Amino acid sequence: MDENCENRLYIGNLDLRITEATLIKMFSPFGKIVSEDFLWHTRGPKRGEPRGFAFIQYSTKEEARLAKEKMHGRLACGRPLVVRLASEKYLMDSAENCSKGIGEANRTSTSGSSSGQMTRSAKIAAIKNKLKALEDEGSSAKKQKHADNASCTDRLGRSTPSIKR
Repeated sequence: MDENCENRLYIGNLDLRITEATLIKMFSPFGKIVSEDFLWHTRGPKRGEPRGFAFIQYSTKEEARLAKEKMHGRLACGRPLVVRLASEKYLMDSAENCSKGIGEANRTSTSGSSSGQMTRSAKIAAIKNKLKALEDEGSSAKKQKHADNASCTDRLGRSTPSIKR
């Protein structure tokens, strides 16, 4: 990460009605905006629609920190903005991946792309972990249902049949 990451903000949870111009108007009071990257879907059925997040780079890190402090959590079109230093976003994503046990699913950037594409093996690992989590969730739900049925007793302590609909 270079020093420009301290000047660069990640802005997330953007409502689809927010335009690039609106975003710049919202963030320009805090300092000189050097660059703005408003991300769009490039393929699929949502092609041409906003992705719901953007990056803004200020001329100084103080301006970026002030904008973060003032804008994080602020409502825009009824949604609270998520504003972080771009370096914090990167660090949080890395920590999240490690905490979920997807160590081998770390995102790697492909040549010519800064969008954080996952490798094929990372995608497979992520899918396997998701399936395992779903299986664990399903088995715990079955155990809970069995426990609920077993605890169905009437006032005299006798077992009552469970009603199935």
